Amino acid sequence: MYFENIDLDKLILRCYPDPVLRQPARPLTPDEISKNLIHLSERMIELMVKSAGIGLAAPQIGLPIRLIVVSVTGKIDDAFALINPELSNFQGVSEMEEGCLSVPGVHGKVKRSQVCQAKGLDLDGNELVIEAADLSATVLQHETDHLNATLFIDRLSTLGRFAARKGIKALENDYASQKRI
Repeated sequence: MYFENIDLDKLILRCYPDPVLRQPARPLTPDEISKNLIHLSERMIELMVKSAGIGLAAPQIGLPIRLIVVSVTGKIDDAFALINPELSNFQGVSEMEEGCLSVPGVHGKVKRSQVCQAKGLDLDGNELVIEAADLSATVLQHETDHLNATLFIDRLSTLGRFAARKGIKALENDYASQKRI
């Protein structure tokens, strides 16, 4: 339970191309579902809302564990956490403009399933099943992608990648310059 000794106030959003974003997240064990995980998810929700996001995955704050938080409205009161999410029952196709707190300034249209089901655990360790459609389905797919080391920019069309290339290159250059300090 390596995340128990983390100073929650020092957690920050990790930005592309930080290697933690390309590291598959590991499932949480029943023993790891504790008050510390509740505090971690509360901190993640605060960061998400403060950053004007509607979803956040633990790898985006440097923790490669299978935990996401979501608030489609962007409000703390509507937020929930999902541990070890697994998606299924995909239906239809939707194309929405996406952005990402870990890829700031870059946006693009991404095709995803219009409907999906998410199964996981809540913060009490109880099974949670979510039937999602439209924006909710997109957010769950986007955040679960983070747990699998996939970013929305990986799902852009060739034209979308071309349009996003300057923003992606700027993030790469910024990251490289910070590493030299």
